[in-house]
Formats: sequence, structure tokens, C-alpha cells
Amino acid sequence: MTSQQGNLSAPEGPDLTEYELRPALEAVLMVADQPLDSLVLAQAVAAPPDAVAQALEALAREYTEQRRGFDLRHVGEGWRFYSRADYAPVVERFVVEGQQARLTSAALETLAVVAYRQPVTRARVSAIRAVNVDGVMRTLVTRGLVEEAGTDPESGAHLFRTTAYFLERMGLTSIEELPEIAPFLPEMADIDTEPGTSGGTRELEGSVVETRDAR
Repeated sequence: MTSQQGNLSAPEGPDLTEYELRPALEAVLMVADQPLDSLVLAQAVAAPPDAVAQALEALAREYTEQRRGFDLRHVGEGWRFYSRADYAPVVERFVVEGQQARLTSAALETLAVVAYRQPVTRARVSAIRAVNVDGVMRTLVTRGLVEEAGTDPESGAHLFRTTAYFLERMGLTSIEELPEIAPFLPEMADIDTEPGTSGGTRELEGSVVETRDAR
């Protein structure tokens, strides 16, 4: 557990009913970029830790009994959603076939943020783009364009950077050769002000598409 988690005070706020608490926990877990322990979740939904722990166990049982395509597991220091192992072949087929699919606009914009801000946490990428990028980041990692690069010393979250394969697909020898985007985006935090219109994102899209078509 990080020091930040350990210093959390008792949650304050309106009491949630059992039926309100479960969807609230699901909503938080859906956007989490790392496992969250019950105290962090209790703070997030302003509910007693004991009630949160019971709700998490109930949700995990419910997903298993209903044979959902995902399950809720307590791994290491916290809770997180995972694809159910029974459907690994389906997921694998989708990922493999997706290798040849064109990157979406969301994926290109997320890749641009990682490229220009690396190493960067998934939460930071989400903050810059103002959307949840968990699924997009997994896609970029699966395709070999992005990889983990240690952990952030303050938050303990995983850091991400672009790969050598990314440079190969871009036709670059080093990350320093990326096109300058400052004239288009004076503030990096504004990278999603005009989605898909930044010079950096356009350069990325053109290069990735051209190199893929040339293969």
C-alpha cells in the first residue's frame, strides 16, 4: 500500500444504500488504472470500509454466478476488473485480428500523448485526454507500440513509454525526431481541445498508416 493510501481519513458523505453502493464501486473500478484497495474505494464512494469490503465480495460472487465475460478479483494490494479466463481464446482472436486493423482516432490521440509525455502514467494520459484510456492503452501495449517503463515514485502507478517498434513504424531512429507540436498545442494539457486536429496526431496517423500499408 502506498503512503497516500495509508493516510486516507475515514470517508465522509451521504450514506449509500446497498443497491447504490455496488454500482458506485463498479463505476470507480471501471476507470481505475491499477488495483484499488477497499480503503481507497471507501474513500472514493464515501462509505464505511466494512460495507465496501462486503459489497466487493458480493459483486465478485455475482459476476461468477452469472458467468459474466469479466470478473472482479482481489490481486496483490487491491481490486480490479479482469477478462474471464474462460474467454481467453475469444479475446486472443480479437487481439490478433486487430493487429491488422487501423488504429482508431482515440488510439492515435492516446499514442500521441504517450509519445510526447513519456514516461507517463495511464492516469495522466486520461487526465490530458479527459476520457478513460484504460482499454486504449491495453490495445497499444498489445500491438507493441507502448510498454511499461517502471513506476511513478510518487503515486506508485505504472509508467508507460513508446517502444522500438513504434519508432520502426514511424520511420524514426529516436524519439527526438518526432515532429514538434508546440505550435499547435502551446499547453500539453490542452492536447484534446480539438481532437484529431493537432499536427502531432496527424503526423502519427499518417506515419502509422503508411508503414502498415507498406508491409
